[in-house]
Amino acid sequence: MVIIDLDIFYSNIAKLSDLPVYIQKALEQAGEGNEVVLTGSAPVWLYLAVAHALHGKAKKLIYRSPVTGDVVIFDHDPF
Repeated sequence: MVIIDLDIFYSNIAKLSDLPVYIQKALEQAGEGNEVVLTGSAPVWLYLAVAHALHGKAKKLIYRSPVTGDVVIFDHDPF
């Protein structure tokens, strides 16, 4: 399982102009065919963009927060 903390992708404020950099970092960390957990304090648009980029790359994507716990975004594991 790969845990990606979106909070460390930027300092102070996430910038939409840096979105390609954030997505590239997430893709590098996620690898291919892994279960991936997205967590950290980040804007919703960043979570959505990274989740979209990981579709087709990650076997399973989970959102994790202290409030909700784990929420499965997608699961393409045939087992």
